[in-house]
Amino acid sequence: MDILMQFLANVPYLFELLAAIEGKIHVGLAAVGAGVGVGLVGAKAAEAVGRNPGAQGGILTIGIIFAALAEGLIFISIFLG
Repeated sequence: MDILMQFLANVPYLFELLAAIEGKIHVGLAAVGAGVGVGLVGAKAAEAVGRNPGAQGGILTIGIIFAALAEGLIFISIFLG
């Protein structure tokens, strides 16, 4: 804890830098989360179609719905931020 206090004492502009960010970190985290979510949905959908090609239509529909829900997180974080 002493090391952290010494670091903060030696870097007085750190709080100004954090204030300049303006709390928009949640938008970036939501974008990363949505990207990971869409990637996982696509990977698992491709895996499911590979296992059962006859169910491609249903898997595609469900994959599109879940990808849209994952992308919706970005818009929610932008509008609430």
